[in-house]
Amino acid sequence: MGHSAAPASAQGAAPVPGEPPGQFRAVPDEVVAAGLGTVVALVGPTAAGKSDVAVALAARLAAAGRPAEVVNADAMQLYRGMDVGTAKLTGHERRGVPHHLLDVLDVREPADVATYQHLARTAVADVAARGAVPLLVGGSGLYVRAVLDEMDFPGTDPVLRRRWEERLAAVGAGALHAELAAVDPAAAARILPSNGRRIVRALEVVELTGRPFSASLPQPRYVRPAVQVSLAVPRPQLDARIDARVRRMLDAGLVAEVEALAARGLREGRTASRALGYAQVLDALDGRCTLAEAAAETARATRKFARRQESWFRRDPRVRWVPAPDGRGAAELADEVWRVLAAGAGAGAGAVPGTGRTLGP
Repeated sequence: MGHSAAPASAQGAAPVPGEPPGQFRAVPDEVVAAGLGTVVALVGPTAAGKSDVAVALAARLAAAGRPAEVVNADAMQLYRGMDVGTAKLTGHERRGVPHHLLDVLDVREPADVATYQHLARTAVADVAARGAVPLLVGGSGLYVRAVLDEMDFPGTDPVLRRRWEERLAAVGAGALHAELAAVDPAAAARILPSNGRRIVRALEVVELTGRPFSASLPQPRYVRPAVQVSLAVPRPQLDARIDARVRRMLDAGLVAEVEALAARGLREGRTASRALGYAQVLDALDGRCTLAEAAAETARATRKFARRQESWFRRDPRVRWVPAPDGRGAAELADEVWRVLAAGAGAGAGAVPGTGRTLGP
C-alpha cells in the first residue's frame, strides 16, 4: 500500500508559518523526499527498534521516489560473524535496502573511532552522490558524533601510550583521573573516573599535542546537514525487551556463534571480546560462570548500557525523540520520523532544528 492517501498527520505535516502552534499543512511525500539534502540519523538505545524502522523509512522514501541506504553506526556490527549477539539484520530482513559498514572487520582487529569516521563519512558521501538518502543507524554515540559533527583525532604514540598504561596499572583509574583533572579539567569532567582507557588516551593526547584533550572532543556542529531522531521507549518496556532479546539470542545459537568466533581468535580481539553477550558467553565457556549466570549478566549489563546510551543522546538538544512504546510497529514509527522530515521540508530548511523535546503522536 502506498502513502499518497495518508492523512496529514502521517503523510507529512509541517507547521504553517505565521499560524498558531498546532496548525499544520500537508507536504506531499514526493516533495519531502526530493528535498532531503541531509543525513538522517536514527539513534538511541539498544533494543529500541532502530534497524527495523530504518528499513521501513527506506521503503517509504523509495515509494516517494527517493532511494535510501543504511550506514551502520553500531560498533559491534562492524565485525564479521558477530550476528546473533548484535541483532544484526539478516539479508531477508533488510528487504533489499543496501547496508554499509557491516561485516568489515575480523574479530581480532580493534575498532577505533578515527578509522570508522573515515569509512562512514566516505560511505555517506558515496550514498549522497548516488542521489540516495544516507540513513545513519545505530546507538554507538561517539561513532554517530564522529560522522555528523566536527571532530578531529590526534595521532598516537605507542611509547607514550605504554607509559600511561603502566601508570594506570600502578596507581589505578581514580588517581590517574585526578592527574588528568589537574592538566585538563574540561576533559576530566567528561570522562568517568572509572574509565581507565579513556583517561590514558586523554593524557597521551595532552602530552603528544601540548593541547587539552578536550580540544579534540566533538563539537556540536554538523559537517553536513543532518537530522537526528531517537526512539523513546519507556524504561520498563525497554528493560523487558532487553531481557527477551537475550533469551532469543541464546535460543538462536549465540553460544555456538561465540564458539566459532573463539576458534577464529575472538579472545585475542581487544574490542570484539568485550562485546556484550560475547564476553559473558566466553566466561561461561572458560568455566568462570554458568551459562545461566552469563545470560543474567548479559541482560543486566545491557540494561545499564542502554541507560548510558539514552543519557548520551538526551544531552544533545538537536535530537528529536519519537515515542516508541510497545505496540507501535516499524511502519508506524517510520511515519513519525517522516513527520520530522516533513517539518523541515515545510520550513524550507531541509533539516529540523533540534529542540530535545519529544514529538507527540
